[in-house]
Amino acid sequence: MNKSRAGLVMLVVVFVAAMLAIIIYSSVGIHPYEAEICITYKGRTNCGTAAGATREQALSAGARIACASIASGMTERIACDDAPPDSVRWIREPQ
Repeated sequence: MNKSRAGLVMLVVVFVAAMLAIIIYSSVGIHPYEAEICITYKGRTNCGTAAGATREQALSAGARIACASIASGMTERIACDDAPPDSVRWIREPQ
């Protein structure tokens, strides 16, 4: 294998390793809050589990997930997202 090809292979290996490190770090390190949020909208109830960098982000994402299958259309989704949750169960929270 010539030097330029070996250098290219090494560059690709380093790039792939860096990308894997970024993916692992971002999926583990920046979402310390995780919660299950249950919402009732127009008589239908659903729960969603989500994680976020802050409590508010986790709650908001969980509400969107819970509302995804019980509200149809953008107007209902927004109204459902703004509805108060029936319950919030914290799965992971920094101490």
